[in-house]
Amino acid sequence: MIKIKDITKGFKTAESRWARFGPYYAMFPVDFAFDVINKYSSEGDYILDPFAGRSTSIYAGGVLGRHSLGIEINPVGWLFGSVKLKPADKEDVINRLFEIYGKRNYYNRAIEKMPEFYRICYCDEVLKFLLNARKNLDWKNNAVDATLMSIILVYLHAKLGEGLSNQMRMTKSMGMNYSVEWWKENGYLKPPEINPAELIHKKIEWRYQKGMPNVTESAVVFGDSTIELQEIANRAINNDIRFKLLFTSPPYCSVTDYHADQWLRLWMLGGKEIPSTIKEKHKGRFSDKDNYFKLLDNVFGNSALMMAEESTIYVRTDKRKYTFDTTLHILTKHFPNHKVAILNKPLKKDTKTQTKLFGDKSMKPGEVDIILTRECQR
Repeated sequence: MIKIKDITKGFKTAESRWARFGPYYAMFPVDFAFDVINKYSSEGDYILDPFAGRSTSIYAGGVLGRHSLGIEINPVGWLFGSVKLKPADKEDVINRLFEIYGKRNYYNRAIEKMPEFYRICYCDEVLKFLLNARKNLDWKNNAVDATLMSIILVYLHAKLGEGLSNQMRMTKSMGMNYSVEWWKENGYLKPPEINPAELIHKKIEWRYQKGMPNVTESAVVFGDSTIELQEIANRAINNDIRFKLLFTSPPYCSVTDYHADQWLRLWMLGGKEIPSTIKEKHKGRFSDKDNYFKLLDNVFGNSALMMAEESTIYVRTDKRKYTFDTTLHILTKHFPNHKVAILNKPLKKDTKTQTKLFGDKSMKPGEVDIILTRECQR
């Protein structure tokens, strides 16, 4: 029998080694995800998270014997989530690592044309390796390539000596100009000399040291919940599948912008070399109040079609008035027969939240859990 404390504390098991895989903003604490799933669902139940992030909820559900399904629009989060649910064989990943490293010198001239940021951030060996991996790893379709790319992304930037880069934060990518100025002002003019194959090989060995996690069949879909949920709902209804727990944390209105937060990892996945404002449809849904309302209304409305009559809806959201009021209104609209409980979650001073990460210090720190429950009428 799995002991939750063995997964949420330390790295003694395969499940605990992979549980925290992938640095990510505004992520569910691992122990919180396991506690909620353990309390509000049973082994064999179906669990849904339409805003999966790095899929902590999906992973926790799978480890605890639930069939979990997530949807994530951010390729970085999706890659972290899908890999930890089912990482590729270790030896295949290592072989692919050295294959990519062996062809790095094709990019000798390419690195000379790159912006100053990259030349200060990475030594030549690392930069050539990254360019080859960026071009040749088929991370969307190949499990081995996805696993290797996800591990590269984890260590793409970090504190000096802990990753592939010059001194940087691990969770959040700092801006190009800001980074260059900071490096110059603080004496980090040259990137550390690193053999990327040796560093990534060590990280792979550590990650797999306890084996691969035992996860009940679970998955995270790469896509937009407002689109994907319609098809998923139809399949669930046709196959008479009902979800017992909806467990998620939607983006907070006006504070979520993963393009700014993860721009360097997005570059590694094929994005622009020089980040710019990306005018994609879904980004406006996080900042414009009317579009934010429509986003939540669509997602929770389609989710309601798949939920069992006896089910729990557990949503963590922001304390700020508009985000909280909107979320509560939409949830009670689509789950009118559920009983509502509100659980305030005051945060410790150093806790990372979506609002803090994006520089908003005007509000009292904290989040709110909205819990809707319904038991079968007897």
